[in-house]
Amino acid sequence: MRPTTRIPPAGTAPDLAPRLLRFPAVRALLIQVAAFPLTLAIVYLLASSGLILSYWHVALVQGVLAALLSWWRGLASWWRAIQFGFPLALPGASALELPPVAFLAVFLLLLLLYWSTYRTQVPYYPSGRKVWAAVAAALPQDRPVRVIDIGSGIGGLVLDLQRRRPESRFEGIELAPLPWLASHLRALATRSRARFIRGDYERLDLGDYDAVFAYLSPAAMSALWHKAAREMRPGSTLFSYEFVIEDRPPSRVIHPATDGPALYMWDF
Repeated sequence: MRPTTRIPPAGTAPDLAPRLLRFPAVRALLIQVAAFPLTLAIVYLLASSGLILSYWHVALVQGVLAALLSWWRGLASWWRAIQFGFPLALPGASALELPPVAFLAVFLLLLLLYWSTYRTQVPYYPSGRKVWAAVAAALPQDRPVRVIDIGSGIGGLVLDLQRRRPESRFEGIELAPLPWLASHLRALATRSRARFIRGDYERLDLGDYDAVFAYLSPAAMSALWHKAAREMRPGSTLFSYEFVIEDRPPSRVIHPATDGPALYMWDF
């Protein structure tokens, strides 16, 4: 009897590595690791010729190599800057002689603030009052509406719209714990009917809403469009501040501020 080969289900160990490599943060970390032996080789060659490098010079070599490798591997320009600066930050932080608990506190604060930005590629982007007013004016005025802000941060847009339109229902969803908690407490403090959910918008059914507002990042727009196209119902609207969807011309464009980004709308 021939032995059978068990094929693991999708999402298990064999295909985990390719999935992880899609995340720029993981690729950046691997590039730093790859640059380290090259840095050691350069330091060794220079030391063999009588040139001894300081920690700062070693960090500079590591940063330059990591930035060059990031450029070679096609990481975005801001990642090259991060890759260059990260090794230099290590001796800089060491020179401050801060207690270890300070680094732990900063790490926990950043973790609670940005959470899974490494995966979503969506950092915290606040919009502003002019954008809130533009969204309020663009919503249907003749009936109550249900609107959600995906990636709602500390809740400014949702709270503002709920104050303007008390007959309607406004919600926000936020993945990072600290901004979500701040928005939830703001709603409680002002006795607002606005509702804030902690979670991933991918688990929502966008068909439940008359309008969806997003201020995400260019990396997230394609996935957002595919989800919206599948789920949003006729008569609803997708708003995106600043970031467009490639090959999908918007139905309407508004400029909340003359010198600021545009507010794009796709009507379904």
